[in-house]
Amino acid sequence: MRHNIDHRKLGRTTEHRIALLRNQAISLIKKDRIKTTVAKAKELRRFVEKLITLAKKDTLHARRIAAKDISDPEALRKLFATLGPLNAQRPGGYTRIIKSGFRRGDNAEEAIIELVGREPKFEDKTKKKAKKKEKTEALEEQKAETAEKTAKGTKETAPEESAESKTQEEKREPAENIVETKDEEK
Repeated sequence: MRHNIDHRKLGRTTEHRIALLRNQAISLIKKDRIKTTVAKAKELRRFVEKLITLAKKDTLHARRIAAKDISDPEALRKLFATLGPLNAQRPGGYTRIIKSGFRRGDNAEEAIIELVGREPKFEDKTKKKAKKKEKTEALEEQKAETAEKTAKGTKETAPEESAESKTQEEKREPAENIVETKDEEK
């Protein structure tokens, strides 16, 4: 029977286990998600959630208690400046464990542990496809419009001689005369 057994030993001495959890907690706080074994992730969840609860208080005493476990000043700053206020209204459950299969070498069950509310944002593939389709349709419409304009421009000037085309021809005639006279001089 498992009465009064508090935690997983993870096959390590007490000092080694505490050091492991501290290092993983720092990595989780800095990177927002890490990959580890399921047993370590479940132990890490207990450890990190206590730290985030301390960060919600944001007192000097809470900072000093957290500083015992978080030796990295950058991680401690992020814990109290970002994660504490982010989870101020959340009554617990600051982490999520997602099982990710088995490790290749020793077949240990692996998991991704991440902070809730800090997961990466991915665009939906259907939205991306729709945006791409809209862009291609818009480009095709522009090409069609320019082709129509060029076709209309050549059709309009050829059958109907407008006043503009006559003035252009009149302007061209003197230029052609000048060219002819230059050719004659040679």
